[in-house]
Amino acid sequence: MESLTLHCVSTASITPFSLNSRSSLHFRSKVPQPSILPPSSFPTLRSPRNSLWFSPLPKLRNPFLSPTRATSQNDNDPLPQTTPHPPPSPPQGAKLIPFLISISIGLIVRFLVPKPVEVTLQAWQLLAIFLSTIAGLVLSPLPVGSWAFLGLTVSIVTGTLSFTTAFSAFTNEVIWLIVISFFFARGFVKTGLGNRIATYFVKWLGKSTLGLSYGLTLSEALIAPAMPSTTARAGGVFLPIIKSLSLSAGSRPGDSSSRKLGSYLVQSQFQASGNSSALFLTAAAQNLLCLKLAEELGIIVINPWVSWFKAASLPALVSLLLTPLILYKLYPPEIKDTPDAPAMAAKKLEKMGPVTRNEWIMVGTMLLAVTLWVCGDAIGIPSVVAAMIGLSILLLLGVLDWDDCLSEKSAWDTLAWFAVLVGMAGQLTNVGIVSWMSGCVAKILQSLSLSWPGAFVVLQASYFFIHYLFASQTGHVGALYSAFLAMHVAARVPGVLAALALAFNTNLFGALTHYSSGQAAVYYGTGYVELPDLFKMGFVMAIVNAIIWGGVGALWWKLLGLY
Repeated sequence: MESLTLHCVSTASITPFSLNSRSSLHFRSKVPQPSILPPSSFPTLRSPRNSLWFSPLPKLRNPFLSPTRATSQNDNDPLPQTTPHPPPSPPQGAKLIPFLISISIGLIVRFLVPKPVEVTLQAWQLLAIFLSTIAGLVLSPLPVGSWAFLGLTVSIVTGTLSFTTAFSAFTNEVIWLIVISFFFARGFVKTGLGNRIATYFVKWLGKSTLGLSYGLTLSEALIAPAMPSTTARAGGVFLPIIKSLSLSAGSRPGDSSSRKLGSYLVQSQFQASGNSSALFLTAAAQNLLCLKLAEELGIIVINPWVSWFKAASLPALVSLLLTPLILYKLYPPEIKDTPDAPAMAAKKLEKMGPVTRNEWIMVGTMLLAVTLWVCGDAIGIPSVVAAMIGLSILLLLGVLDWDDCLSEKSAWDTLAWFAVLVGMAGQLTNVGIVSWMSGCVAKILQSLSLSWPGAFVVLQASYFFIHYLFASQTGHVGALYSAFLAMHVAARVPGVLAALALAFNTNLFGALTHYSSGQAAVYYGTGYVELPDLFKMGFVMAIVNAIIWGGVGALWWKLLGLY
């Protein structure tokens, strides 16, 4: 699950690459004087002395007297004091314009749009509430969790859903698996295991800028199945490494030097992250949600972890291998060679010391969890139970404590609003809205005389590029995945193929814009990439991924018998 609500991951505890190494790439001749602040602290904070330049002293009666002397000679004539004006308090409650728009959409559907004969009043009313909820997720009159709770409350107050039905999704296994995945991601960051793995790849492949990019990309693909959060991997593991390497090379955010190294590394890692998330079922929380929604429509993926990996493996690996090279040509860094980066990585590993007890426990626990995810169907252990076993081990052995779990706000926020969306989407299926919509789309496709491959291309492209209107991958899934999957089925597209392809696209469109996913906000927030460049490269790589997944993937899926 990835959204603009960033994971509560602390990067301050991660040891950055040392910028004081003799083998550093930093151009010392350009630095006017040494700084007591670490390079990773940019932007530089204003010192207390410098701040006095912007705080003029009050005008004195006698300019030759010091402020202290002037005050002592005339105690009854105090110096004028300027009372600072308190900053205006931020507006409370919902943002008015987004609130009115979101509510209006539901009211228009409920009272002004004629209800189809095939649809019951309860179903039509639920659709209106659901559309208002989705509009609020896009326009954000309130935080996501708050708005979803309001939608749930309205559905109960209006009698559209009973209390038990409205809250039924809070016991959904997939949602709890997503919540536990956040805790696993915190374990990787807290122990430093993810940082260590990435640093080893920098040491092995980092002699050139292109090799450095491949090292970071491949290390993320290796970590992904056991760290099920693209945003946590970005903010907790790879961004600190990229920033340290870039600053060491004299590549600073927000100025012309950003193109030396930092811009390329950020773009490459950002664009590759979607393919890493699409490679494994457990690499991103929204993957699990997609298969759960498909199951509610009667499309069951047998042995899901293995089936997912087999279908995604070839196109994802091809994209992972081509992405750094394509961006190297289209968005080239000014520094081509980084011969000192392996030495810096080696020095950092030496400073980190040997693998700690907690890191070994984390390795063993995640190997156990992944094994159970792969073999769970054969031995009768559901995926969520495997995750619960892994988390229990981490808690028992002290790698994580309960405070770590309680402070993972993104996990609990996801539990709240995901459950609302999943519950509403499930009820829309139960009351017949989804089947009615898919029937309407089927008639349109039949009128266009499209075969199922043509309908597949049109629907997949529509699902992908609609994401320009969304600020969350998971919000997109909750709003549109079930509807688009039903349209595929109505167009006679093989069910498992449609379900997996939509799920793969859910990961790939996370790199379209600076707001399209949680990791997008993390990488754009570094200041290394200009907004026009991010939009441009996002669209170009979307076309590249469409060619790779549509060409290589189609041939591979035919070989696997998906159609």
